[in-house]
Amino acid sequence: MRDRLIELERSARLLEPSSEMRREARAQVIAYTEDFLDNIQAAKAYVANAGKGEGLLDSPISEEGIGVEAAIDMIRANIDTPGLNPASGGHLGYIPGGGIYYSALADYMVDVSNRYAGVFYASPGAVRMENMLIRWLCDLVGYPAEASGNLTTSGSLANMIAIVAARDGRDIKSTNIPRSVIYLSEQTHHSIDKAIRVAGLGECIVRYIRLDDKFRMIPAELAESMDSDKAAGLNPFLVVASAGTTDVGAIDPLTEIGEIARSKDLWYHVDAAYGGSFILTEEGKAKLKGLEAADSLIIDPHKGLFLPYGLGVVLVKNVRDLQRSYGFDAHYMQDAFAAPDELSPAELSPELTKHFRGLRLWLPLKLHGLAPFRACLEEKLLLARYFHREVQKLGFESDLEPELSVVTYRYVTSGPEQDEFNRQLLTEVINDGRVFISSTMLNGKFTLRFACLSFRTHLATVDTLLAVLREAVERLEKH
Repeated sequence: MRDRLIELERSARLLEPSSEMRREARAQVIAYTEDFLDNIQAAKAYVANAGKGEGLLDSPISEEGIGVEAAIDMIRANIDTPGLNPASGGHLGYIPGGGIYYSALADYMVDVSNRYAGVFYASPGAVRMENMLIRWLCDLVGYPAEASGNLTTSGSLANMIAIVAARDGRDIKSTNIPRSVIYLSEQTHHSIDKAIRVAGLGECIVRYIRLDDKFRMIPAELAESMDSDKAAGLNPFLVVASAGTTDVGAIDPLTEIGEIARSKDLWYHVDAAYGGSFILTEEGKAKLKGLEAADSLIIDPHKGLFLPYGLGVVLVKNVRDLQRSYGFDAHYMQDAFAAPDELSPAELSPELTKHFRGLRLWLPLKLHGLAPFRACLEEKLLLARYFHREVQKLGFESDLEPELSVVTYRYVTSGPEQDEFNRQLLTEVINDGRVFISSTMLNGKFTLRFACLSFRTHLATVDTLLAVLREAVERLEKH
């Protein structure tokens, strides 16, 4: 047995490269990433027809490894070249973010140390840092001292955590699910619908409240629907508002909806995944007034704080609501919870094993300070208004004044096939590749979207989009 163990150890130790091997691999990785960043301004935002990653299939996982240089070549050709380049300032399609560099350094340090951030006992510093960041965000939105939350992987998971807390906070059991009512709008993000189903609430009655001409929920319609349902013997228990919808960037009347929810004892959740970070600006603070009324809300730092993908935040006004849904007891964890000084993420979320996500937010905030984040967010608000003004000069209609940094627009043609023309226009812009845009359907019309949130998007980027649109329209009108 000893001989076999020694043999296995010899092979297993290959997982621990020497300092020289680490230095060589690290040098090649850094050289590649530096080249990527040095050329990011010239790189296309979207590359079509570049193999779509099929080259990875030619190199299956096997018993023997390959060299770092070969691996990087495969990554370059199959991952970082085809499709959308989310790091590009030309990413104006969905809700971009960008991926600031100091977050990458934070993730590197976290992955090397493999710090576990699920339980205070195991890693008190990591948990204190995450709790400190959650407290900072709670203070930003105006939450009380008893509020808490969790750093999650995404807004979708953050929404799910909040919906489960709402379910348990309003004592929704299997017996009363069919008569319980949830109030949404047609602009509510699809992750809410998914969270409702995952939380076992798929048989609830869902009411979609009518919207005004700016795609915002109408509070009077909400109150009337709740009263009608209550009179019919139903159980209204949850309303979800949006603070920056994905389609148009609309902000529901947060204060009015909060007052209605409080007066009728409904759980009030706000999806501020996209819009919440604008609270750092004076304009955003005014527009987001009412966030503090929510029982729960979410914000995505990988959107409005420009972090790499993989960090959403859920905040809940009363930490007991999270403990009710996610607290646990396990004999093998008795040492960890004997005398806690801080709440642990494992007590407040579905996760036990938890990546230390907090450092990717803390490090850039500490190294940069808040000032450049505020400036960048204010810049995006102004760029949206600039694009809204300038695109209309090119013959596009853009009826909605941008609430945040999303602008919807469509080209007005002389013929009846306006939807088809705008579809072709979208294809022309994407195939050009310098910028990437997306589309949606509004009032049954095919509509183009300008979503400006990448920290690398500046005035020159928007001017490039305007030029690409003008050129594409000229080409299409000649045919």
